[in-house]
Amino acid sequence: MIALHTDCLLFQLSNGESVPCSPGMIAVEIVGGGDSQLEPELLQHAAASVFHYFKIELEREIVTVGEFSLALEKVLHHLGYIIHAGGPEAAIHDTDLARLIHETGDSLELFFFPRLRDELRGQLRQSPRVVRFRGLRGCVKQIAGARRWSSRCEQLQDQIVEFLRQCMTSETEKPGCALVVE
Repeated sequence: MIALHTDCLLFQLSNGESVPCSPGMIAVEIVGGGDSQLEPELLQHAAASVFHYFKIELEREIVTVGEFSLALEKVLHHLGYIIHAGGPEAAIHDTDLARLIHETGDSLELFFFPRLRDELRGQLRQSPRVVRFRGLRGCVKQIAGARRWSSRCEQLQDQIVEFLRQCMTSETEKPGCALVVE
């Protein structure tokens, strides 16, 4: 694998490909309003500050285009400009619960809940509009060690959903982010 230049981030595209970009390579185009109030230099500085945030402050190597767009939208909003970045799919952060189970190893229930909280925190740092956890039924059956759905599975499912609700309430500073567990 080729080492990434220290002044680059990998931008993950919607098709799964990743493209290395430096702050100078980022081109921001505002589509929509005919008379844009935004000057190109302002956009370049805002994009560079968002780049710095992901690269230096969050120490991230890979950023999706949607994450970057939403962060840029927030920066511009704080500067007094209203811009809507991306579509609704860019604002949804998705987690597969089967992956979390796999990461916790043999000590399923013992490490699952702290790992679930960490995953939720990680998603919330990206300021999504929707946080989604998929695969609840399979996850519950694996933790419970059940082949068929049982009352123990039902209790564990309720426990996981309630745990996510409590974490969401305690972790979010401002409302507006929805939690979906399926």
